[in-house]
Amino acid sequence: MRALGAFTALAVLVLVSGCTDEADEPTAPTPAALAESVEIDALTGHLTALQSIADAHDGNRAAGTAGYDASVDYVAGQLTDAGFDVQTPEFSFDTYDVRDERVSVDGRDVQSSVIQFSPATPAGGVRARVVALPTEDGPGCQGTDYDGLDATGAVVVVARGECSFADKQRLAAERGAVAVVVTNVDDRPAAGATLGASDAGRVPTVLVGRSDGEAAAAAGEIVVVVDASTSTTTTRNVIAQTKTGSADDVVLVGGHLDSVPAGPGINDNGTGVAAVLETARQLGAAPDITNAVRFAFWGAEELGLLGSDAYVTGLDRDARLDIALYLNYDMLGSPNFGYFAYDGDNSDNEGEPAGPQGSAGIERTMGSYLLASGVTPLGTDFDGRSDYGSFIAHGIPAGGTDTGADDRKTEAEVAMWGGTAGETFDPNYHTDRDRLDNVNRDAFEMNAETVAFATATYANSIEGPNGVPGRAEREQVRGDAA
Repeated sequence: MRALGAFTALAVLVLVSGCTDEADEPTAPTPAALAESVEIDALTGHLTALQSIADAHDGNRAAGTAGYDASVDYVAGQLTDAGFDVQTPEFSFDTYDVRDERVSVDGRDVQSSVIQFSPATPAGGVRARVVALPTEDGPGCQGTDYDGLDATGAVVVVARGECSFADKQRLAAERGAVAVVVTNVDDRPAAGATLGASDAGRVPTVLVGRSDGEAAAAAGEIVVVVDASTSTTTTRNVIAQTKTGSADDVVLVGGHLDSVPAGPGINDNGTGVAAVLETARQLGAAPDITNAVRFAFWGAEELGLLGSDAYVTGLDRDARLDIALYLNYDMLGSPNFGYFAYDGDNSDNEGEPAGPQGSAGIERTMGSYLLASGVTPLGTDFDGRSDYGSFIAHGIPAGGTDTGADDRKTEAEVAMWGGTAGETFDPNYHTDRDRLDNVNRDAFEMNAETVAFATATYANSIEGPNGVPGRAEREQVRGDAA
């Protein structure tokens, strides 16, 4: 990652008032004015409502639960009250119910979590010898990692990283393993890990903390118990679009509405929801804008970006081409916060490639507001961990900001933003501690203003040095991806 370079100054539209007798005639929202209208008290009010919903529904707002349904009703109600016509399209997904799970290392039970969609073990679990893969060079990601090892009938212990959990357990199963124990990067097993799809599971697969994983790798015998099953559930996204502006150049602004089952999900992603929702309320349903703005609140992101993927793939080609760009907001108030903007031009030349054409301009737009506010952002990769994934896969330019999740803050980042080096940006990530009182209000407010600024910028114009391809260009630019 690197500090974003100098950003092109964005022109602010000059409002010229004509003579009119209509006091309620809509006026064009400038980016600065819309950003200023998004206030912390209103933002906190939305977070308070989401926290109350979680408190009343088993401590979470996970997709497929009553807490999520109540979250949908809250957001839809707020949008309806603001004058929007609201849709809540349904989609189906698989849910995973864990009734029991246990990992025992040489007779000692250790803390563990089942990786979603893992197959169940036979009643009583599996007891087997251990085959530990080397920890360097992406262990368990290629068949050659098993050269010289006999995994038949064994429990494979493998470090997390470099490839998906699904690939690790598939390769282990192909070598005859009866279960897989994945070692996490720190001493927590971490919730929310998934194989990605209900048909991906080949052998029982669990995650343990680093210290327990090291003990498992050196053990003579491991017992793995998984009692779980998969079922199909139907849930909803929330979609609302302005009644004004061109429907050929839609500015789509969104964030995921669901939490993980482990907690209320107030930073992840109540903050993104609140920022997008308050931007919609302040913009209004019929503003004087050039391009229509569509607001989206996605379901089942925590289960694999399912709501946004169902939405994008469910549109026909022309409807996807009508979307000029997608702005995604996820985790805007991390306690040990950073300031990140998606690296649309791959200027750090590391990790994932640049976003589709236009993404670099979106990055500059985000950075221009943060820099003008006294904050220097860093780039962050389109690494597939949030709802932009399906959009960029279809050639739709994307961007957004976040304040960091489970990566550890460096000394250099502390020098830029303050905070604590060596700790994760959000120590409460995917836990029951992700509550209202653990959101950093300053970082949250700054990012929420950035949401509004970018929304108004592109609602007024998608042209200029920070613009994105127009409707007439998109078919050629996006090609087969569209």
